[in-house]
Amino acid sequence: MSMAGTGVRVRLLGPVEVVVADGAQAVNGVRRKAVLATLALHVGRVVSVDRLIDVVWGEQLPATAANTLQRHVSYLRGVLGEPGSIVARQPGYVLNTGPESTDVQAAERLLELARRSSDRNEQVAHLTAAVALWRGPPLADVAGSAWLEEQAEHLARLRLEAERALAEARLSVGEHARLVPGLERLVRQHPLDEHLHAQLMLALYRDGRQGEAVATYRRLRDTLRESLGIDPSPRLRDLECAILRQDTAIAAPAPVAAAQPPVAAQLPPPVPTFTGRDAELAALDALVDRGGAVVVSGTAGVGKTALAVHWAHRAAERFPDGQLYVNLRGFDPAATPTDPARALHGFLEALGVPVSRMPSDRDLMVSLYRTTVAGKRLLVVLDNARDAEQVRPLLPGSPDCLAIVTSRDQLLPLVVTESAQPVPLDLLSPGEARDMLARRLGARQIDAEPGAADEIAERCARLPIALAIVAARAATNRHFSLAAVAGELGDLGAFHGGDEATDVRAVFSWSCRTLSPPAVRLFRLLSLHPGPDVSVPAVASLAGITPQGSGPLLTELTRANLLTEHTYGRYAFHDLLRAYAARLADEAEAPAERSAAVHRLLDHCLHTAHAADLALHPHFSDISLPPPRAGVTPERVKNKLAATAWFTAEVPVLLAAVPLAARAGFEGHAWRLAWTMAGFLHRQGHWQDWLGTQRIALAAASRIGDQTGQGHAHRSLGLACSRLRRYDEADDHLRRALDLFTDVGDDAGRAHTCLNLGQLAERQGQHHQALDHSRRALTLFRRAGNEAGQGYTLNAVGWQEGLLGNYGRALESCGEALRKLQEVDDVQGQADTWDSLGHAHHQLGDDRRAIACYEHALDLFTQVKDRYAEASTYVNLGVSHRALADFGATRVAWRRALSILDELGDADADAIRADLAQLDASRLH
Repeated sequence: MSMAGTGVRVRLLGPVEVVVADGAQAVNGVRRKAVLATLALHVGRVVSVDRLIDVVWGEQLPATAANTLQRHVSYLRGVLGEPGSIVARQPGYVLNTGPESTDVQAAERLLELARRSSDRNEQVAHLTAAVALWRGPPLADVAGSAWLEEQAEHLARLRLEAERALAEARLSVGEHARLVPGLERLVRQHPLDEHLHAQLMLALYRDGRQGEAVATYRRLRDTLRESLGIDPSPRLRDLECAILRQDTAIAAPAPVAAAQPPVAAQLPPPVPTFTGRDAELAALDALVDRGGAVVVSGTAGVGKTALAVHWAHRAAERFPDGQLYVNLRGFDPAATPTDPARALHGFLEALGVPVSRMPSDRDLMVSLYRTTVAGKRLLVVLDNARDAEQVRPLLPGSPDCLAIVTSRDQLLPLVVTESAQPVPLDLLSPGEARDMLARRLGARQIDAEPGAADEIAERCARLPIALAIVAARAATNRHFSLAAVAGELGDLGAFHGGDEATDVRAVFSWSCRTLSPPAVRLFRLLSLHPGPDVSVPAVASLAGITPQGSGPLLTELTRANLLTEHTYGRYAFHDLLRAYAARLADEAEAPAERSAAVHRLLDHCLHTAHAADLALHPHFSDISLPPPRAGVTPERVKNKLAATAWFTAEVPVLLAAVPLAARAGFEGHAWRLAWTMAGFLHRQGHWQDWLGTQRIALAAASRIGDQTGQGHAHRSLGLACSRLRRYDEADDHLRRALDLFTDVGDDAGRAHTCLNLGQLAERQGQHHQALDHSRRALTLFRRAGNEAGQGYTLNAVGWQEGLLGNYGRALESCGEALRKLQEVDDVQGQADTWDSLGHAHHQLGDDRRAIACYEHALDLFTQVKDRYAEASTYVNLGVSHRALADFGATRVAWRRALSILDELGDADADAIRADLAQLDASRLH
C-alpha cells in the first residue's frame, strides 16, 4: 500500500500527517494540512484551484491566495519526498501517489473485503485492521473549514459503522467476553446508540452476566426518556425479554475459531541472584495500574534488563492475558537493531493471530496488534531499545496494558510525546553491591573479608556487570582470597567474563558506536578532567569549543548514559567509564593534543578562580596571570554571591587540579591555582586542604625557581599552620615568605606577611610583638597606597591595643579601619572590624553597644561565609549576653558557635562545650 513505490502514506484518520519509510513527517501549518487533506480525499482526481482556495480560506480569502496555494503545494511536495507526488493538471492539482496511498482508502478497501467475505473469522480480521487505522478524531487538526468538517463527520460515521460491524462479527465467532470492555467504551461515547447497546447486552448475557445486561438496557431506557421523551425500539425491548427468559435463540454460538492459543509467556528467566533496587521496584509497582509506558534507562551494564525481567516476573499475575518480550538489540555489536515489523510479527503470533491474517504493511500490522490487545491486560517488555522510533510501533496503546522499555538512551521523545514514565537506574549503593557479592559468593565469604569485599565493590564502581564478572572469577577460584581478587582489579582488562557480552570494555564500546564523532572526542577528553564532576563552561574550554557547542554534545552523552547530570549543569561518570574514556584518549589523542586539552582546562580553572577571588577580595588579588590559550572561555563572575557559589561548586575540582597541574608540567598554574583558592578554603575552615594544596604549590614553584610563587606559597602555609596551631612551622614559613618578597621587591607581599606575623604572635599571647608587626605592615601598606590593606591593618592594631588594655586607642584605630573598609566596600574587613569594636566596648563595660557591634559582624560574616569568624563572634556575643545576665541569649549564641565549630572539626569546640556545661550547672544552683 505504498505511494507510487515511495513508501509514503497520507493519514487522515486522526491528525493529518505524512508517513514515509523512516517515520512520520510533520506538516506545519493548518492551511497546508487543509490543502493536503483536500487533495488526499480526492486522491487520483483533479481538484481545481478555485475549489482548493474555497476549502482552505472560505470567506477569508486573501488577495494572494493563488500564489500562497502554489507555495503550499511546493512545500507539500518536499514533505512527500517526490516532486511528482502532486501534479499540476488543469484546472488545478492532483495527488498522484498511487493506489491505496491514504489510510481512508485502506479502510474503505478493508470494509469492502469484510462485506464480501462469508467467512466470519476473515471478516473479523479485515474489520480489526480497518478499525485500527483510526488514531483519533479524523482530520483532527484542520478545524475551520466547513467542507473538511463535513468530511470529518462522514469519516467518524464510517468508523462507527466499522466498529458496529466488527462487534457483530466477533459476537458471531464467540468473542463476547473479550468484546465487553470495548463495547462499554463505545456506549459511553454514544450513549443513545441502540445498536451498540444491543451488542453490549448480548455480549454481557453470553458472558454469564445477565443482571448487567438487563441493567444496561434500563440505563439506556432512562436516558432516552430523559433526553428525548421516548422508549427503546421494539427490537431492543424484545432483546431484553429474551434475556430475562434466557431464550436459547440468543445463546452464544458454537466457537467458530480454533482453540484459543495459550497465554503468551515470553519473559526470559529472571536473574536468580538479583538484589537491591528497592526504590526502582517500588516505582514500577506504583505504575502497574497506570498503563502506558515506562522507560528504564541507565549506563551500559547497570542492570536494566535484570530489573525489568525481575519485576515482570514478580508482577506477571497482574497481567493475566500474557507477557510479551522482545530483545530489540539496540546496542548489540553482533546484530543490527531488530526491525519493529519483525517484533510485531512475533507478538501477533504469540497472541494467536494466524500468519494468513497478518498484513505485510507495517502500519496495518501496528493497527492489528493494537486492536488485538485492546481490552486485554498485557505486559510488554521492550528490552535494549535503540531509540524512540524503534519503540513507538510496539507500544500497545491500550490503557490496560503496560510496556516496560529498557535502553541506554534516555528516550526523551517517548517521555515527551507518549507520556512515558522515566525510571533512571544508577549504580548500586555500597550496601546493594555487597549484597550482590554475597548472593553470588555466599555470605560467609563476604563476612570473612568484609574490607576486601567493599574494595571489590568500589573498584567495580558498583556496576552490576563488573561485579558479576569479578564474582564469577572468585567463585571459580575458591582458593583465592577476596583480597587477592581485589588486587587484580587494576585496569579494565580484569573485567572480562569470556565473551563480548561480559567484557566491560566491549559493552561500553557498543554505546560509543552510536555517538557522533564530536561526542566521542568529548567523551575521550573528559577523562583528562581531574574532578568528580564538570560544569558546561569547563567542558567547553577542555574541548576548545564554545559553551553553546558543548551543550548538544553533553546532551548526546547524557542520553546515551555515558554521563550523568547529577546536579543541574554538572556532569560526571563512574570510575570504570572514566578508565574506558582514558584508554580511548590514549589510543586516539596524540600526546600534544592531550597536553593542550589539559592546558586549556587549567587556564579555565585559573582565570575563573582568579575572577571569583577578585570578586570576593577586590583589593588583594595581586598576582599576575598569563593570558588564556585560544579556545578557553573563562566564566564571568559578576558579584560576591556568584563568586561564593562558584567556589562552593568547584572546590573539589580545584583541589584535584592543583596536583594535576604539578604532575603535567604546568607548575605556574599549580601555585597560582592554590593561591586563588586559599582565601575561600580559609573562610570555609578547610584548613587541611589549604595546607595540602600549598605544599604542592611550594614544590611546584621551587622546581621552576619562581621566587614570587614560593613567597606566596610560604605565606599561605604560614597562615594554614597558624590556624592549625603549628606555630613554629607557621613562623618559619612566614619569615621565609618575608625574605622572598624582600628579594623580589614585593612591598604588598611584605605588608601582608608582616600583618600575618602579627596575627601569629597574637595567637601565642605575644601582644607587644604582634603590635610591632602590625605597625610595620601599616607603614608598608601606606607606602603602597593600599587603602584596604591599611583598613585591615588598622583593625589589627586596634585589636592588639585592646588586648594590651588600651581600649580607647583600640576604638580609635578600629573606627578609622571601619571607615576605610567601608569606603572600599570590603565586607570581610568590615566584619572583622565590627567584631574588634564589640570586644573593646565589652571590655569597657558597654555590653549593649558590644552586642550591637557583634550583630553587625555576624550579618557580614554570614554574607562572606566565613564560618570560623562567625563562630568566634557568636562566642563573643554570648560573653556580652552573660555580662548582662541574659543567660538564655548566651546559651543560644554559644550553641550556634558550637554547631559551627563541630562542623569544622575545630578543637575550640571543646572549650565552648565546657562553657555551656558550666552555664547550665550555674543555673541549677
